[in-house]
Amino acid sequence: MPAETVVVIDFETTGLSPDWGARATEVAAVRMENGEVTATFQSLMDAGVAIPQEIEALTGITNTMRRAAPPAAQIIRELHQFIAGAPLVAHNARFDAAFLDSEYKKAGIFCASPSFACTMKLARRIYPRAPNHKLQTLIRYADIPCQGRFHRALADATATAHLWQQMRHDLRARYRLLELPGYARLCRLSALPLARIDGYIKNWP
Repeated sequence: MPAETVVVIDFETTGLSPDWGARATEVAAVRMENGEVTATFQSLMDAGVAIPQEIEALTGITNTMRRAAPPAAQIIRELHQFIAGAPLVAHNARFDAAFLDSEYKKAGIFCASPSFACTMKLARRIYPRAPNHKLQTLIRYADIPCQGRFHRALADATATAHLWQQMRHDLRARYRLLELPGYARLCRLSALPLARIDGYIKNWP
């Protein structure tokens, strides 16, 4: 099986969408090579936008912490170097992809939009009976050990990395595959209707 590298990322932000003026307050990335975590990146960041009280309560990231953090553009450039062109994974990837694209542009980084796999979409196909498909719920449902506080970037990125790997192992066991499914196949699988999943996997060579 060829070597495979992915980078799992997570943003904490001031709001739901950069289109509404929200900015990133923290980012983390976890590099995985052949299913093993080999490096991590994490930093708070100051984009000059106040953190609402409800977001402070959710994440524990305060405006005092934000003001003491490095400038957002600096951290995003460092993140770009850490990613180094690897395919990306995130839970609810549409959210993180939007903030990554927005922060890249604000930092003067203009590149093709990176490939994203979404563990939330994938989990809906692999764990359709889960109570819901929030990250915290799936970690408990799949019996994955969790370290750190949810809604902090490194804890969430690490949990997502372990969920990604657990789903690969569960697919291999469920369908008696000869090897763990790779990034491209999982991206395709996550876009299929649930009724087509069995047929798609059973036709893998």
